[in-house]
Amino acid sequence: MTFPFDGAARMGLGLAAVGRPGYINLGHGGDLPAERTVEALRDRAHALLDAAYAAGVRYVDAARSYGRAEEFLAEWLAARPDIDDVVIGSKWGYTYTAGWKVDAELHERKDHSLATFERQSAETRALLDRLDIYQIHSVTPGSTALTDQALHRRLADLAADGVVVGLSTSGPEQGTTIRAALDVRVDGTRLFRSVQATWNLLEQSAGQALAEAHRAGCLVIVKEALANGRLAGRDRGPGAAITAIARELATKPDVVALAVALHQPWAGVVLSGAATTAQLTSNVTATTLALGPDHLARLTALAEPPARYWQHRSRLAWT
Repeated sequence: MTFPFDGAARMGLGLAAVGRPGYINLGHGGDLPAERTVEALRDRAHALLDAAYAAGVRYVDAARSYGRAEEFLAEWLAARPDIDDVVIGSKWGYTYTAGWKVDAELHERKDHSLATFERQSAETRALLDRLDIYQIHSVTPGSTALTDQALHRRLADLAADGVVVGLSTSGPEQGTTIRAALDVRVDGTRLFRSVQATWNLLEQSAGQALAEAHRAGCLVIVKEALANGRLAGRDRGPGAAITAIARELATKPDVVALAVALHQPWAGVVLSGAATTAQLTSNVTATTLALGPDHLARLTALAEPPARYWQHRSRLAWT
């Protein structure tokens, strides 16, 4: 399945930061209302969706583990029946366990079993009657999702119903995971038709595998292009280098970081994880920022070893 994303529509909106009260983006606590009630987060999510649609964004990303993100999205769609050109993606495989707390001991629990798919896909379908893409959440090389043939058969049934079946990846071996996923077939047909992966100026290791996925006909969705806020001017380390280039271009660090991701020829959609409409408005301008070879070379030189990047990410606090 091919989605003709172009222009502002190449920017998608991810709801991870506003579907639940806690997340690991730097400064996240200050981005949300002081009282992070369900009602307050619902209002924020709907405001972001309104702003995103008005700006030309046409892809929205949710997940079962994003608290009430699917619910908020379903309510927004129900209140706007004339909107029929938004591509809806969600994910299964993590269960939200924080109980609407920021300081929960465990925020989500991962399980890629067939039983979890059956339960969570039913939960998703109960909320979202418009579902275009359904992905396995955070697959790594050892995941049973890559080898469970009963699960593959059930996912193939979903694909036969017109839903694009995909996966998201995480960890320092994303490339290995993506290549293994491209080899999964049911009755000779490639199962996974979308790949959502972390790619940003600090973590570029999945790039070659994502190019292979693109050539194989998969929709490639880039997540965490701002490295959980580290590339949005909120980190004195890599943030300082990107801020300097942003000044040269008379723009903001988030715009530069997102523009580099959008410049990758294999990137179909790059997600904004905005928690405020101001952040979203800034993020979307990345779709029109032109970067020359010199800027691209200086920016891509910021890459860290994957193991170090993911170790740093694992230490980020939920706020």
